[in-house]
Amino acid sequence: MPGTRFEPSAIKNKIKREEVIRKNKKVKSQAKLQRRLALAKQEANDPAAKKKRLAENVPRTLDNMREFDPSILTADPSQAGPSSENAQEEMAEDISSDPFASYFSLTEDPSLPPKVLITTSPKASKFTYDFCDELVGVFPGAEFIRRKKGKGFEMGRIAGWAADRGYKHMFVVNEDMKKPNAITMIHLPNGPSAYFKLTSIELTKQIFGHARATPHNPELVLNNFVTRLGHAVGRMFQTAFPPMPEFQGRQVVTLHNQRDFLFFRRHRYAFRSTEKVALQEIGPRFTLKLRWLKKGIPAVTNYGEDSKPLEFDPEMAAKNTKQEPFPEDTAEDHASGKLEKVIPPKQDEYIWVWKPELETSRKTFFL
Repeated sequence: MPGTRFEPSAIKNKIKREEVIRKNKKVKSQAKLQRRLALAKQEANDPAAKKKRLAENVPRTLDNMREFDPSILTADPSQAGPSSENAQEEMAEDISSDPFASYFSLTEDPSLPPKVLITTSPKASKFTYDFCDELVGVFPGAEFIRRKKGKGFEMGRIAGWAADRGYKHMFVVNEDMKKPNAITMIHLPNGPSAYFKLTSIELTKQIFGHARATPHNPELVLNNFVTRLGHAVGRMFQTAFPPMPEFQGRQVVTLHNQRDFLFFRRHRYAFRSTEKVALQEIGPRFTLKLRWLKKGIPAVTNYGEDSKPLEFDPEMAAKNTKQEPFPEDTAEDHASGKLEKVIPPKQDEYIWVWKPELETSRKTFFL
């Protein structure tokens, strides 16, 4: 560093002061570059030194400093012994008895995609319908039905109607200010139901250089779901895709959990050589955050009750009490017994609800 008679802050002339600071900064950067080049030359001759340096210089992040939670399905690093084995046994019992166990038993054809019903909140906007079209392309067995407004089209009634007809999942896209802001995911016929906040939506046409999707069953990557709650959410998403992907399509759907934010991406991969693989994004992309998880399908508080007639027009109210199904049911289906009636509950039972007081620090995560 060149010697200076005064510190730069003591130089009153602004031009001279900036010149001295610029020279000092250049000297520091050159010295740092020389140290890095010398270290790289030394590690090129001694790979063990580089490996040791990388093992010691681990950056501290919120992810690797997260507070330990008893619901994490990994061993506590501060404890050793049979506790981890007991946790693995409990996890195996939970997995064998959870609502998604029938999906993994492979009793049905694994190449057939599960039926998925996608709908919206009443009177949705065009952007919400475009987003639903993208979701129909993501899930191989998905079907979109526009939702009507009024009594008889509550979420619980629609879920019961879909469960009667063999649907395995139901997605309800909610919107606010003419933009999608939440997704309710319902596993049919017996739940659970999950509510996610929806942010950072980008449709396929908004992604520069996007690829075109094909009708092949995609591969699924679920990353960083480590707690019991995280496993339940991950398995819930897993049951919305076919168990057997079609590898010739080279499509992969990724759901990456980082600090309880679920980042959804869909790519196509291409093998450039035996060592290099290229990715091209298909779309859409969006971010989810879990707000609550309930048992069963959504409740309908006034299920089976007749609506009150209006005092000023009792005749019209009596006519409107007749309910119209979501789509029309055929008499043949009811007569043949094909439709098994699924009745929604009258009260919700929460498994987990997010509250601000749960986040005691920035290192607290739940999935």
